[in-house]
Amino acid sequence: MINRNAHIDSEKIAKKKFGQNFLKDETVLHQIIESMPNDDKPIVEIGPGLGDLTRYLVEIKDVTAYEVDKDLCEHLRKRFKVAIENGRLTLRCTDVLIHWDQESLGDQPYHMVANLPYYIATNIILRALKDHNCQSLLVMVQKEVAEKFSAQPGQKSFSALAVLAQSAGEVQLCFDVPPEAFVPAPKVVSSVLRIVKKKTFSDPAFEIFLKTAFAQPRKTLAKNLSSAFCKKDVVAALDSLDLGSSVRPHEVETSLYHHLYKILKGDIDGREEKSG
Repeated sequence: MINRNAHIDSEKIAKKKFGQNFLKDETVLHQIIESMPNDDKPIVEIGPGLGDLTRYLVEIKDVTAYEVDKDLCEHLRKRFKVAIENGRLTLRCTDVLIHWDQESLGDQPYHMVANLPYYIATNIILRALKDHNCQSLLVMVQKEVAEKFSAQPGQKSFSALAVLAQSAGEVQLCFDVPPEAFVPAPKVVSSVLRIVKKKTFSDPAFEIFLKTAFAQPRKTLAKNLSSAFCKKDVVAALDSLDLGSSVRPHEVETSLYHHLYKILKGDIDGREEKSG
């Protein structure tokens, strides 16, 4: 059981298996609130923890919060008793990934605002890009992860994650957050990442294509793709898009990856027909 002075015992309460680092810095909390979309759509929060961000969210919007830790759920029920009773806060004590397998996290269009546990952050973001009701994400993640999603073509950190995020909408790394803003303090710097979706993007075959394209980032794109496609077809496809055979995966723009995929997809379909 968590006592009412939970903020004093935050370090003892945090459970490593859930990757819990509680955001306590008031300045950062206000920065997150100020970065939220200004509309009437409800909020989905994942991992509310002790409720320090939640208390600001419920002041301005309806919130659905997903918390897997049963002890924290008990604490949140007491702390937000009034908000829960008046319908301002819906608390769901469950594993959000299991719930997501069944349905959207919201029964209507929503914005995600959350301090995500590092160990599931990438998975959560990718799931949100595919959730048709999720309109945007404003999430705290490890800086390295934020950079992978927000990188631009030409940057070394540009990856398959950036291509997927840009395929869904506009991506921005808003600001960094130092370890001392959390209790317990993580060993890495965090960043707040914002993705404003223009569409819901879900194409498993394209994701597999990107994994192949970025399999070995230091090698050429032609070399990587030739592990799955005929080298002659890969070179021809690159030439048709004015991309040389020496181009590296991080040097190709998102739109060109989609064009390249469409060209080579004919080769995929052809191989499937022959094998069938």
